[in-house]
Amino acid sequence: MPPLSEKHTVSMYFVEAAVARLDPATRARVLAAAGIAPQWLALPQARVSAVSYSALWVAVARELGDEFFGLDRRAMKPGSFALICQAVAACHDVDRAVRRMLRGLSLFLDDVHGELHVAGGEAVIAVVNRLPPGPEHRFADETFLVMVYGLLCWLAGQRVPPNRVEFGFDRPAHAAEYTAMFSPVMVFGASRTRLCFDAALLARPVTIDTATLRRFLRAAPRSVFLKFENEDSWTARLRRRLRARQAGEPWPVFEDVADELNTAPTTLRRRLEAEGSSYQEIKDRVRCDVAIHRLVHSAATVDEIGEELGFHDASAFHRAFKRWSGLQPGEYRRQRRT
Repeated sequence: MPPLSEKHTVSMYFVEAAVARLDPATRARVLAAAGIAPQWLALPQARVSAVSYSALWVAVARELGDEFFGLDRRAMKPGSFALICQAVAACHDVDRAVRRMLRGLSLFLDDVHGELHVAGGEAVIAVVNRLPPGPEHRFADETFLVMVYGLLCWLAGQRVPPNRVEFGFDRPAHAAEYTAMFSPVMVFGASRTRLCFDAALLARPVTIDTATLRRFLRAAPRSVFLKFENEDSWTARLRRRLRARQAGEPWPVFEDVADELNTAPTTLRRRLEAEGSSYQEIKDRVRCDVAIHRLVHSAATVDEIGEELGFHDASAFHRAFKRWSGLQPGEYRRQRRT
């Protein structure tokens, strides 16, 4: 079975936001480079593989000469992120590395920068965003937070569990994505976007050698927004359990999964609701991710993939995949390969 990161998918929201500032011809080029069908932009429920989104980020940066999607008045030229990584890798501890990272980003961007504050045992990275309120402001906050949080986890050598994440905008329709990306503990409508975590982590030593740096940069940007996915939430625990299912096996019953996780079904249901999720939604997301991976990376027929996912009726799989992605599985495969 391939690594889980290969099966992760990304919401179409992020694809649409990434190409929003491109003219039609450029947009067509970057979508083609990433293997994303232009028609999918009209399907908000559709998802693309992590590999495709990573390729899209690189293609947009190449076309715009900007690793920050053209959101800031100053372009963050390609190579800027790698330069920051090289600079922070030489720091002795996470505290100095984070401060150097934020200083570096402030040199490459004018409208968006970050500040580190420490008080009462809590460290807070606040995003200062001078862009006008609206979709671009929100996407700039999201992109900056993805970059900063990914680097923070890499510097610490572990996934940093946030105490909470505050967002300087109202809860968007894709807010459930934040649970996997950052934390299930979220606050919306805050004065600005903030990542809050235990200040003790700042004292951790940075142990990054040349080989580690090279591997991280070689996998970027996928390593930044997926490598340190939140694996501590109840949603992530359930997802791991469902991903461990072998092809053809029946899907576990919710009550049995709760028992495996040493919690009562009502308690687990309540915890999932607090994270903006449910067992059915998690199961559908896993099945969708696996189906997309198999459609794109295997020669298995659509019906065989449906059987692997537990659909004994081919038409039921077709209906389910259309509900998950907005496309029939065969159409998805044809458009992706085209």
